[in-house]
Amino acid sequence: MTKKILTFVFASVLMASCSNGDEPGGTGGNGGTEHTEYFGVNMSGAEFGNVYPGVDGTHYGYPTESDLQYFKNKGLRMVRFPFRWERIQRTMNGELDATELAKMKKFVQAAEDLNMKVLLDMHNFGRYCIYSNGVNSEDNQFAIIGNARCTVDNFCDVWKKLAAEFKDYKCIWGYDIMNEPNAMLKTTPWVDIAQACINAIREVDTETMLVISGDEFSSASRWKEVSDNLKTLVDPCNNMIFQAHVYFDSDASGNYVKSYDEDGATVQTGVMRLKPFVEWLKENNKRGFVGEYGVPDDDGRWLDVLDAALKYLQENGVNGTYWSAGPRWGDYKLAVQPTDNYTVDRPQLETLLKYKTTVQIY
Repeated sequence: MTKKILTFVFASVLMASCSNGDEPGGTGGNGGTEHTEYFGVNMSGAEFGNVYPGVDGTHYGYPTESDLQYFKNKGLRMVRFPFRWERIQRTMNGELDATELAKMKKFVQAAEDLNMKVLLDMHNFGRYCIYSNGVNSEDNQFAIIGNARCTVDNFCDVWKKLAAEFKDYKCIWGYDIMNEPNAMLKTTPWVDIAQACINAIREVDTETMLVISGDEFSSASRWKEVSDNLKTLVDPCNNMIFQAHVYFDSDASGNYVKSYDEDGATVQTGVMRLKPFVEWLKENNKRGFVGEYGVPDDDGRWLDVLDAALKYLQENGVNGTYWSAGPRWGDYKLAVQPTDNYTVDRPQLETLLKYKTTVQIY
């Protein structure tokens, strides 16, 4: 059998077991029911550090219930929660690490108690660190998914185990199966890896939404160029959404090493970079989500760019999460984490609070 035939057979077998039998609607709202979707923030910390597995409290750390409570009180109820594969599964194909799993579940349970939504984000860029000296990142060695040292089956294995652990939490908005895949192997393209992971997760969880990142750092502006083939993906449970990322500096990296003027930004920079992604969603009747966007706090003109971008997303039924919150950012200029024991808001927050929800039809 060819791969396409096998995918069709697998999808047919699973279809009957999926509780969500409706065809998914896109941002254009072609049929279906209106659903309120939330905007929110990334809540970083568990993915920090380049030492693996590293020491909690030294190299990385988990956000807290207080962090969740702050954003819940502000009306931002959606949290994208980045974590590292190397920490939750210390050996590929091994059992999930009990200590890290307990920490993840503590965070998820706190969000559930607050009636918030959580997107579990494997923040690994399509790779697994197969060697770290445990002190610094100088000797780190990574294997790309599809390499003999990090196979597609290895990737599917960890997600089947994660899905089995988290599928019963009501607050789980979705599984973000991989953050910003990039420079993947030509012999094992991202689209094939994603399809295999979809199939694997659906063996154990037929209800939770699957969030599929675009290729090449999930670029919104280059979506049609690098991620158009994702429209061929098949979720037998018809509960899949596509994720793009967008930043507004000249190289779209989010590093913002230049000033607003040096970057040549305008109020419409974000809108123009988002349009290829949003247009693709409409053309292909797909649902969309923007998992990262952020601006510096040192020039108010960036807030105008952010405002226009969020207005465009809201009007087109696409929600998103700001990069980033979390207790370990310090003076990072994109951070929206409050200061002075949660009493002082960051400058970006006022703009974010203008856009708390949108409506998707599916």
